[in-house]
Amino acid sequence: MRRDIEKMDDIELLVNSFYQKVVEDDTIGYLFNDVAKVNWEKHLPVMYQFWQQIIFHTGNYSGNPMVAHQHLHRLSPLNAEHFNRWQELFVATVEELFDGENATIAKQRAVSIATVMRLKLLHNGMGKE
Repeated sequence: MRRDIEKMDDIELLVNSFYQKVVEDDTIGYLFNDVAKVNWEKHLPVMYQFWQQIIFHTGNYSGNPMVAHQHLHRLSPLNAEHFNRWQELFVATVEELFDGENATIAKQRAVSIATVMRLKLLHNGMGKE
């Protein structure tokens, strides 16, 4: 039986497992590997703080992910398929590893985040679907 997301170690497991899938993914991997050229040593700790804030309301994260995604969108236009795939991989990773109230919150927030980013980037003059 899978347990819920309860502590920082769980968030690190979730984030690390998710991004391992992302970098190997045919649909969105190139955005991280070739376009953004993500420095994982810097990016992963930021993502740990982001998801810790999302799930546990810690106040540890103070960044603005929209700015980074606007920049990425200018470098290589994003489309609905990219957001759908990101969401699909995230939800699948949560479901593989965890079950419970916090896991449900993580999945719901991921769907919300992907939806808001998609709407802002693709429907607010930043690009077309």
